[in-house]
Amino acid sequence: MSELKPAAQRVQAAADELGLEIEVREMTRSTRTAEEAAAACGCYIAQIVKSLVFKGGDTETPYLLLVSGANRVDEKAVADDVGEKLERPDAQFVRDVTGFAIGGIPPFGHAERLETYIDEALLSHDLLWAAAGTPNALFSVAPTELADATRATVIPVG
Repeated sequence: MSELKPAAQRVQAAADELGLEIEVREMTRSTRTAEEAAAACGCYIAQIVKSLVFKGGDTETPYLLLVSGANRVDEKAVADDVGEKLERPDAQFVRDVTGFAIGGIPPFGHAERLETYIDEALLSHDLLWAAAGTPNALFSVAPTELADATRATVIPVG
């Protein structure tokens, strides 16, 4: 196997630091969208972790939502859990706070520590697949291990 791209290497190193035993894999095709990732992994779209960054409408605090690929975020409902209105930031804000471009944002290993929330629907699966820093890199992980490693608060997102 060829050496991982630098962004994927950062994700593998961050996982190692967190004590997560994962293996970042680079696929031959795109895994940028949940649909593409599910097809590449041969899994259900509900097993794909979408790492979505929002910012607080009042504080501009970045929030990371780990969402099932089958779900859409109800921003008003999630705002109740977060404690402030949510806004969708631009791509530069996302890159600044995570260190990664949209389409490859992993659930950890970011440029700064993000307050993290995980979709309760993800916990119903034995195995999840998440982005690993590039639009074609990903890894598999047990949902409870991911929630623990990211110190995520479990919430309904829809």
